[in-house]
Amino acid sequence: MTPEREQRLLEILRRRQPDLTLITDKVHKPRNIAALVRNCDAVGIPRMHVVKPDSEYRRYRGTSRGSDRWVDSVLHDTLDSAVATVREQGMKIYAAHLSDSAVDFREVDYTQPCAILMGAEKEGISEQAAREADEHITVPMMGMVESLNVSTAAGIILIEAQRQRQLAGLYQLDRMPVRETARHMFESRYPKIAAHCLTAGLPYPEYDDLGELIDPAACQRLLAKRA
Repeated sequence: MTPEREQRLLEILRRRQPDLTLITDKVHKPRNIAALVRNCDAVGIPRMHVVKPDSEYRRYRGTSRGSDRWVDSVLHDTLDSAVATVREQGMKIYAAHLSDSAVDFREVDYTQPCAILMGAEKEGISEQAAREADEHITVPMMGMVESLNVSTAAGIILIEAQRQRQLAGLYQLDRMPVRETARHMFESRYPKIAAHCLTAGLPYPEYDDLGELIDPAACQRLLAKRA
């Protein structure tokens, strides 16, 4: 890794927003999931929460263009699990939902810890998700259709969240956990070793806060034994 690339990666990782996330409520099209991952990466979201659809969940990488290397997708069997996870982190939940109480998506505060909840392609969010949300938000429409594609709608909302956070100076603060930044740096420095460990079900070798191997020789010996 060149010093220039190292610096660029560190700058990107240090701008990540650990208190902003996305929840997908049974979005079932793999292409939409991939596009949502890409949206998250674009605005600096390090982790999104995916509630599995009733049908088999299949991960699709076609339109994420490598974004899934930088955005961790946490799979949940139920919405309860996803909601509990973000609540434990002190997040409010804004659900994209056209209800009587819905407000323009630009009227809510995204500078506080929050999760944006997006529903399935045809059904939208579930009744449970609507109840769990602190507020319902909507993207105003001027045409004949009443809704946008889920990834398009999420992208519009996330750009507003990014705008508010930029104005508040949140992208100038390094709030990412040190070990999380280190893990991404390690995976970027040593992609073959990381891939081998993941495939073989092995823990990563020890690395420092910049993702550098602490004992490269020992790591090579371990990999040689496992080969």
